[in-house]
Amino acid sequence: MRLRHAALTLAVAAAFVATGCSTVRGWWDSMTGSGGPAAIAELKPTQGNTTSGRARFEQRGNRVLVTAEVRGLKPNAEHGFHVHEKGDCSAPDAMSAGGHFNPGGKPHGHYGQGERHAGDMPNLKADANGVATLRFDSELITVAAGPASVVGRGLIVHRDADDYKTQPTGNSGPRLACAVIVAAK
Repeated sequence: MRLRHAALTLAVAAAFVATGCSTVRGWWDSMTGSGGPAAIAELKPTQGNTTSGRARFEQRGNRVLVTAEVRGLKPNAEHGFHVHEKGDCSAPDAMSAGGHFNPGGKPHGHYGQGERHAGDMPNLKADANGVATLRFDSELITVAAGPASVVGRGLIVHRDADDYKTQPTGNSGPRLACAVIVAAK
């Protein structure tokens, strides 16, 4: 019995090796939910600002993993970070991106606590060098096509922290950086 189990284990391992790592990766992705459609956003500073960065949105089953790195922030401060309704950064102050992305018609709120806009995300927390990294997942947005898709929307970094209660924007102040979220290739 032990010999048969060992032979079967070796046969499975040999099959993975013979078919290449991409098969193993495909199997792992199907088990973990990773490898779905993705989108990226290249944050550019608004007029008079120096904030820039990059964000990635990756569909993982019914949730989206969001990762970001933003530079040029006020050191040791929090900054509002939201998906906005329009993928338009043409205005010098990025007001062309419109308001928060809110396909469900919900009130502004705290990420992860009750009702909120789909575009409400956690504040960015800058370190002593003015750099913030963020990693979280959301069940209210998608990368795949549909009414909750972030593709084609705007991504905004604000000067001030989101207070998570002031309607409709969280009193997070002027827009420091803007990006259009595009499908990753």
